[in-house]
Amino acid sequence: MSKIGFIGLGIMGAPMAGHLQAGGHQLFTVKHKSPLPQALLEGGTTACRSGREVAEQAEVIIIMVPDSPDVERVLFDTEGVAAGLSTGKTVIDMSSISPIETKVFASRINEYNCDYLDAPVSGGEVGAKAATLTIMVGGPQAAYERVKPLLELMGKNITLVGENAAGQTAKVANQIIVALTLEAVAEALVFAAKAGVDPSRVREALMGGFAGSRILEVHGERMIKRAFDPGFRIDLHQKDLNVALTGARALGVSLPNTAATQELFNACVGHGWSNLDHSVLVKVLEIMAEHTVG
Repeated sequence: MSKIGFIGLGIMGAPMAGHLQAGGHQLFTVKHKSPLPQALLEGGTTACRSGREVAEQAEVIIIMVPDSPDVERVLFDTEGVAAGLSTGKTVIDMSSISPIETKVFASRINEYNCDYLDAPVSGGEVGAKAATLTIMVGGPQAAYERVKPLLELMGKNITLVGENAAGQTAKVANQIIVALTLEAVAEALVFAAKAGVDPSRVREALMGGFAGSRILEVHGERMIKRAFDPGFRIDLHQKDLNVALTGARALGVSLPNTAATQELFNACVGHGWSNLDHSVLVKVLEIMAEHTVG
């Protein structure tokens, strides 16, 4: 049994922490933005007064919050995690944040003689609940091997990509692919629907060919059935593409299709759809086409 701190018990973090608790580990947490889940508290999770107290109690501290500024506050506020660290502890950031900021955070945590791993995930709420997340890890090999049994309680496809920030870089690449595939599926369904062909039949036909994908399967169905209730919120994907475009500017890399898809996400947020699933981007294309897929 390990003593694990887990900060960020939202739609993803709560089930992830639940798997660790079910695996027999002792959990310590503190309220971040979401209320502390009663099921975890009833299962023995200890509610602490601060991130500092969490770090003082735990051997491994996991963070799962929305963005880079959130991670920075959790780690380095006066009563944050860093204030409670001692030699030999491990910090794992499973949020999806900037690789540039990640390098800075890792360096600062290393000054406490502690290891830092960036380990963002892919798979959404469904993967978090099923413990089937893909986990992309950046950091020292020894630290990765030490905490891998914990990661295996939360995910299935776990890869050490490279040094610190490599995990976040892989996650940015993942989000670029997902965003552009979402946009392609939306374009295809709008095209088919306006041409007078049943988009559900088109989706069924394409699933058996080279265009078949998990996004066509899941999000194509959402687009057709108008099932835009929160899955992966579009404002979070908008944030991820902003990280991608900021990183691209720093690297001198052009990401033209990523930029175009970000404009669609921006339009969705401008329409007040920021809390809906990212498949809602189809509605912007429908407005331009003056035709609805569903």
